[in-house]
Amino acid sequence: MQDAKLLLVDDDPDVLLAARLLLKRHVAAVDIEKNPEKLPFLLNNNQYDAIVLDMNFQRDVSSGREGFAWLDRILDIAPDSKVILFTAYGDVEMAVRAIKAGAVDFVLKPWQNDKFLETIRKAVEAKKEASEEAGFANGKKNGKDSGDKKASKQTNIIGSAMRPILDTVEQVAPTDANVLILGENGTGKDLIARAIHEHSDRRDKPFVSVDVGALTESLFESELFGHVKGAFTDARDDRAGRFEEANGGTIFLDEIGNLTPSQQARLLTVLQQRQVTRVGSNKARLIDVRLICATNADLNERVAERAFRQDLLYRINTIELHLPALRERPGDVGQLAEFFLKKYAKQYNRSVSGLSPALLAEMKQYQWPGNVRELQHAVERAVILARPELTTGTLLEPINFVFKNGATVATPVSDTLQLEDMERQLIKQAMQKYRGSITDVARELGLSRQALYRRLEKFGM
Repeated sequence: MQDAKLLLVDDDPDVLLAARLLLKRHVAAVDIEKNPEKLPFLLNNNQYDAIVLDMNFQRDVSSGREGFAWLDRILDIAPDSKVILFTAYGDVEMAVRAIKAGAVDFVLKPWQNDKFLETIRKAVEAKKEASEEAGFANGKKNGKDSGDKKASKQTNIIGSAMRPILDTVEQVAPTDANVLILGENGTGKDLIARAIHEHSDRRDKPFVSVDVGALTESLFESELFGHVKGAFTDARDDRAGRFEEANGGTIFLDEIGNLTPSQQARLLTVLQQRQVTRVGSNKARLIDVRLICATNADLNERVAERAFRQDLLYRINTIELHLPALRERPGDVGQLAEFFLKKYAKQYNRSVSGLSPALLAEMKQYQWPGNVRELQHAVERAVILARPELTTGTLLEPINFVFKNGATVATPVSDTLQLEDMERQLIKQAMQKYRGSITDVARELGLSRQALYRRLEKFGM
């Protein structure tokens, strides 16, 4: 791991100094930071092979809530981050919960040097393997520019039905035209947004993704436009908003159809003036960002219902991309399934040769209400449990149990009191209640959409 770059975040300067002195002999670079509020800036301007994050900061000394919040924020900004948690002996149970929420490991304070280094090494190797699998490493090894139109950063965008969309991406990406991506949940809107950024002239600048549908009225302005110290309770320092973090690059506003009228008005003003004013300040700051938005809502219908501003729609949809649902492109199901099959067979070291003809035929008939994301999770679960060849019983039975003829059926209640089992059942019940609406389920459970997605992936749902 000699070429690795690490980030350590802890409010104890002695911990930071000791860890840095140990690690700098084994890695290329170690950044340290006392204030977690600076994480967005650091993540958007650096690539880290591993991040070591304290579980408790000054505002919340022992509960770990800040650690969970910052873990979610890190994974929102950089979903492929490998986060290791710093924790005291009494926080081990909390650290285990955080691992289930997306961290890769934890280190006890005071640490043992050998174990600390081994934990870092494993995280760095995991990041390298993930990058190679996503195609990043291949582009570098071949000496290709990161903006190569054929680079395998689009690996997960598979299927002949997607080829016209990818052709449009290649045409649109070099421009600064605003793009609106439409499609159901699970169709890959975030992948298309990233592909546009990676093929643009802004590819070396930040790509900032924001789930605006999950922002409350009170957090909307602070999160997007920033705030100054003392602007409100807990505003202990000046903080840049997501638009400033994306300056020079691309900002991706997901679920924009869920904005309230007042939020729409505030966003429209920023887009028209190309400047933001932090909460509590009267100083405007110029911004230069490329705007990409996405939604699963019919915005024209919402405009007709006076639920969405027509002038905002005109502003964000210079180019519209419509992503087809998976049921509309059954010819791509086999290719996608084979891709995920190879990926997870390698990841879980399973000897799975392929899909049976009967299973493939059944998969093409299945409606896939969760689209590509549902197919991905179904294949992953089947690979873990499968015999050498995937058959109908190994893949579709778990899905049909939840979705049958387009209707949701009840799932059994866990007869244990294990936290993980209860969490799984609670998420299942919420998914049934809201018919798979990620935004509504996340709101009901008090999670961010990204945190919910990670739990759905963990439980293979």
